[in-house]
Amino acid sequence: MLQQTQVRTVIGYFERFIVALPTLHALAEAPLDRVLALWSGLGYYSRARNLHRTAQLCVEQFAGELPRDVVALSALPGIGRSTAAAILAQAYGDRHAILDGNVRRVLARHHAIHGWPGSSAIQNVLWQHARAHTPKSRVADYTQAIMDLGATVCTRSRPRCTECPLSTSCLACRDSLTAALPQRKPARAIPQRATTMLIVRDDDRRVLLERRPPTGVWASLWSLPEIGGDESAEDALDNRFNLIARERTKLSSFVHTFSHYRLQVSPLLLDAAGGHDRIADAGHGWFRFDQLVDVGLPAPVRKLLQTLAEEDIG
Repeated sequence: MLQQTQVRTVIGYFERFIVALPTLHALAEAPLDRVLALWSGLGYYSRARNLHRTAQLCVEQFAGELPRDVVALSALPGIGRSTAAAILAQAYGDRHAILDGNVRRVLARHHAIHGWPGSSAIQNVLWQHARAHTPKSRVADYTQAIMDLGATVCTRSRPRCTECPLSTSCLACRDSLTAALPQRKPARAIPQRATTMLIVRDDDRRVLLERRPPTGVWASLWSLPEIGGDESAEDALDNRFNLIARERTKLSSFVHTFSHYRLQVSPLLLDAAGGHDRIADAGHGWFRFDQLVDVGLPAPVRKLLQTLAEEDIG
């Protein structure tokens, strides 16, 4: 949960997740929909799918435990080189170097390493320093300390250099380069995309959802049907679902920002009739609003449907 999300955001999600799925076996046995529903709102849903699959592999291949071998551990879904090293260093005190975002920042400043840390060349240099600094004893303490140093003292903006135990040996501090290092990723324009989401409602006030593909944005989550291009909402209902729109209500559009593009969403509420029995495959389903709490939904879709339920439009 902390890979791409701040601690204060994660705490509530973590507590709910642990109460619902308190053990590795419970996580492995849980339906993916349950895992995604608990994760909904944290974003980067591949992390939830990886966590779920890793729990299953641990049960299947490692007697319900995380493997202690760094190669086997880093091969599990969602556990890369640095995460595997951090797990083994903190759980067992094994000597493994880590290089998360906070550590990269500390090392880039301490050694005045110029260049974007995401490039392979700079990554290699940083790994060399990470290995050199990792001690042979108290590895767990060191691993936690250097991560905390980056998170609380050597921060991205306004680092607290006067309180830093490394200030006397830090080249960036000496040369007044803390604002310039580490260098940011070269900027590029964020593309814009647009879609129309169909909120299709039946006579029982249930909403039609469809399962997203297993890869891509919001993979495997339930979401609203979408249309684009020249396809009309009425044609989509007729051709895809054998439904007829009796009423339509255009709702306020909004923008959802992903890491790599912005999506403008135009929601369209459609009260529909006919053909419900033909929507019976595993990729589609009718859901009451009170059922959505247990359904893995993208955060903007969940918010949209919650607003609809509260306002009871139509």
